[in-house]
Amino acid sequence: MQRRTTAPSRRSVLQPRPRGELLWVHATTAERYLALCDIGRRLKTLRPDLSVLASWEPGLRLTGTVGCDVPVGPLAEDTQAEAREFLGHWQPDACIWTGPPARRVMLRQLREQGTGVLLADLLEDEVPNRASRWLPDQRRRLLEGLTCILTPSKDVQARLVRTGFPAERVELAGKLRVSAIPPGCNDDELAGMQQTLGSRPVWLAAHVKLSELSRILDAHRGALRLLHRLLLVVALDDYADLDAARSLLQDSGLSFADWETGGEPDDFTQVLLTGGEDLGLWYRLSPVALIASSLDPAAQGQSPLDAAALGSALLHGPGIHAHRDLYERLTKAGAARPVRTQEEMTDAVVAMSAPDKAAEMALAGWQSVTESAATTDTLLEKVQDLLDRREDTDAGT
Repeated sequence: MQRRTTAPSRRSVLQPRPRGELLWVHATTAERYLALCDIGRRLKTLRPDLSVLASWEPGLRLTGTVGCDVPVGPLAEDTQAEAREFLGHWQPDACIWTGPPARRVMLRQLREQGTGVLLADLLEDEVPNRASRWLPDQRRRLLEGLTCILTPSKDVQARLVRTGFPAERVELAGKLRVSAIPPGCNDDELAGMQQTLGSRPVWLAAHVKLSELSRILDAHRGALRLLHRLLLVVALDDYADLDAARSLLQDSGLSFADWETGGEPDDFTQVLLTGGEDLGLWYRLSPVALIASSLDPAAQGQSPLDAAALGSALLHGPGIHAHRDLYERLTKAGAARPVRTQEEMTDAVVAMSAPDKAAEMALAGWQSVTESAATTDTLLEKVQDLLDRREDTDAGT
C-alpha cells in the first residue's frame, strides 16, 4: 500500500516513507522505547510489510534497535506547521503513544486524519490536569481522539472517566515493559546434558569478551576452592575469539572441554568452552549466569531478559549502560546482583550456587520479566485491529 508523500524539509522527515503499513510509536523513557520496539518486532513477524517509525521526547539518548527500524529521534515543537509536515510525510496507519498526552496539536491532527491512537502506560503523574477551574475543561477534547487508553492505575482510570472519557475505552493493564522471547534449544540435547551433569553445580558466563575471560577464570578458580565440582560454561560473544580463548584456557591450568569441536564435559572438566549459539541450552542448565560484555565500566552490556526468563540467577558487571533500567528493575526484585571485582564475582558465584538462593532469585527474575506479557499481548491485538480497519477503509476509497 503506497501513499503519496510531501516533500520533506526538516530533520525528522529527511528519510523517505517506507512502502506498506507504518506504525508510529512514541516513547518518553528508555524502558518504554525498548518495550515499544519489542512490540514492533513481534508485529513485523505477523505483518511482513509493516515498518515501525519511532520518535521520543527531547533529552532521551536513544538509537534505532530491532523492531524500531525507522528512528526519527526527538519530535520538533508542537506547532501546527510541524505536525502537518510530519504527518503529511509519514502518514502513519496507527500510533502507540506513551506518557502524558501533552502534544495537543499533534494529537488533534491525528484525530482529524482518522488515525487510530493507543495511549499506553498512563501513570498518575501523567494525567492532564485542568488548566483553570474558571475556564472550560479542555481535557475531554484533548483525549477524545484517542482510540483507547491503557493504564496500570485504578485511580487514573477513575479520573479519566470523571473527565467524561468513555469508560469502555479505558482499560487496566500492567506497566509497559519489554518482555522476553527466550531462545529455544534441542530437547534431546537438553535431556542428554541434564543426565551428563546430574547434580553437579554449573554457572554460565554468557556473551564473554576475550578481554574478560582471564578475570572470569580467576573467579572460577576461587569458587572451585569451596565448590570442587563446579563447572563453568564460557559462551563467547564473538566466534572469532575461539582460537585465542582456547590458547588462554590451555595456559590456565584448568581442565576444559571444547563444545565447538564436539567435546563434552566429564567429571574432571572444570570449564566448557562454547561459541555462544546454544545460549538457550546453557541458560536452562545454569542456575547462575554472569551476563558478561559488562565487566568494563564503559561497556554498553547485553540484555538480561533471556537469562531471567529461562530461570538463571543473574550476575553482571558495571558496564550495562544500554540496559540499565532492566538491570535496576531485576536487582530491585532480587533477581540480579552486580559485581565489580574478581573477589566479588567469586563470592557471588559461591553464594548463589546454593540451590535455595538460586531458586529464589530465578523466581524473582521470571516474575519480573513476564509481568508485562499480558499488556504486550493486549497492545498487539489492538494495533492489529487498528491496522486492519485502516486497510479496510483504504480499500473502500
